[in-house]
Amino acid sequence: MSQQKADYADDTDIDESLDQLPDEQTLEETVESLESNGFEVVVVDSGEEALSELKSQIPAGASVMNGHSTTLEETGFDEYLTEGDHEWESLPDEIWSIDDDAERQAARRESQTAEYFLGGINAISATGELVAADRSGSRIGAYPFAAENVVIVSGVNKIVPTLEAALDRLESVAYPLENERAQEAYGVESAIAKQLIFRQELEDDRTTVVLIREHFGY
Repeated sequence: MSQQKADYADDTDIDESLDQLPDEQTLEETVESLESNGFEVVVVDSGEEALSELKSQIPAGASVMNGHSTTLEETGFDEYLTEGDHEWESLPDEIWSIDDDAERQAARRESQTAEYFLGGINAISATGELVAADRSGSRIGAYPFAAENVVIVSGVNKIVPTLEAALDRLESVAYPLENERAQEAYGVESAIAKQLIFRQELEDDRTTVVLIREHFGY
């Protein structure tokens, strides 16, 4: 069952000041900073437009993997990947059809090298850095190098002024909400066990950031 931010926000203590929609000037400055750091950036107005953009990024026949992302769920991409009418190789379908635990874990590791890996992010600094963390590393393991192409989708509510503020947002907004989700979904607490600061993309056209002008994800 899809679990979204609204399922936890009322019962979770977060720093609301780090979960606000930025003004237009801040958004423009953030886009410029991300682009100067080598990221491709697309700004859309809604979840529906985000889903359309994500579909357009991926060519027919490509192998596609997704890291867990509430934003991907909210846009409908996760459901489309596993149930939609497309011509991609859906690696999640292949992975979760494997009964043997060791074989499934090996397939999950191999999926980090997908032709297209999609996921979310926990914070974006207006100075152009992306911040994310996982308990297992199954999402951020693909971002720096392993995947051939990376597409990151985020609500603009994750934009904060500085890298320091982005790290604060990870701790005081994203983690408390993810911890609640993990306990409900898996029966275990989450952890900021493996953390990534994605400062620059040095390979042309490899990493695209799709920004939605609304509150999405956490």
